[in-house]
Amino acid sequence: MSFRAQLEAVVEQVDGALGCTIMGFDGIAVESHQLPAADDLDLSGAWVEFANVLNQLKQTSSALRTGQVNELSINAERVIAVIRSVSSEYFLALALRPNGNLGKGRYLLRVTAPKVLAEL
Repeated sequence: MSFRAQLEAVVEQVDGALGCTIMGFDGIAVESHQLPAADDLDLSGAWVEFANVLNQLKQTSSALRTGQVNELSINAERVIAVIRSVSSEYFLALALRPNGNLGKGRYLLRVTAPKVLAEL
């Protein structure tokens, strides 16, 4: 299954989902899928900024010896972002409306991550 098809499947299965991406920690997207309903949000810019936050968390986690950060959730007024590490170089991120199904989104990122890793 292509990266695009995997992202589309995640977005289609999660109520309130707006978009999903596979991105490197360098802020370069491998593939993204965004619904027209999210056109009022700059998700691509948000993903890049979240990559910066993740890099800082990776450094902090390493310094504190707490182990790899596997998942991060950012809850804002207009969007919830769930970010799941795929490898030391890539992550999956899902944007949801605040009333979206966060639990299902987290679950689908967790089961999709190994599939994405196998394709990378």
